[in-house]
Amino acid sequence: MYQTLLTNLENGILTIIINRPDKLNALNKSVMEELNEVVDEIYKNSLIKAAIITGAGTKSFVAGADISEFLGLNHEEAMMLSEKGQIIFFKIEDCPKPIVAAVNGFALGGGCELAMSCHFRVASENAKFGQPEVNLGLIPGYGGTQRLTQLIGKGRAIELLITANMIDANTALQYGLVNYVVPQEELLNKTKTILTLINSKAPLAVAGCIQSANAVFDESMNGYETEVKEFGKCFSTKDMKEGIAAFIEKRKANFTGN
Repeated sequence: MYQTLLTNLENGILTIIINRPDKLNALNKSVMEELNEVVDEIYKNSLIKAAIITGAGTKSFVAGADISEFLGLNHEEAMMLSEKGQIIFFKIEDCPKPIVAAVNGFALGGGCELAMSCHFRVASENAKFGQPEVNLGLIPGYGGTQRLTQLIGKGRAIELLITANMIDANTALQYGLVNYVVPQEELLNKTKTILTLINSKAPLAVAGCIQSANAVFDESMNGYETEVKEFGKCFSTKDMKEGIAAFIEKRKANFTGN
């Protein structure tokens, strides 16, 4: 179905593998188009409850954008490329179903930006993160300046952006860029374990949490108002009634997403 992605749906979790290991899984036009398609599928397909994005092989999650595609772009074309990338990454960030990055190696440039657009990140011990665009006379274009600042704070973000330094997995953990660091062979299992737990919760409530947390950084929204609306919406769901009943009856809730 896809030329640059491998996908596998198991127990409600869609694993998406960016499959260009010979190019360290760099993001070219085809990868971006297929990422857009697969994210649309996550939104539409009721069998998909959550998703993982990772890279093929053990060296690299995504080692950046395919720089060869930048050659010959003029000012307007470059802005269009940036806007297109941002739209796809916003789609990931705004997805009502959790999408987690399992970072197995280099997450640089567009790869770091892709990981940051996911709802959270789990890293292997050999993971490395960075935004090295200034080495090319560029800046990040897919939301990297914004999300890095949101995730690790302005001082640390600006230092990484303007030095082009890479940080290792443990530093990323210390900075709050990743939630966990695990051995490479445990990476997908750890990520799936977390998502299996999330998938046992009420899907509409999970979506409400994601939307409300995202509203913190959206200047067009009032996060507290978003929380009030999402809280109210939960009260008209069958899952809320089931959750309350299960709590009172001291049993496990059976959520259906209604």
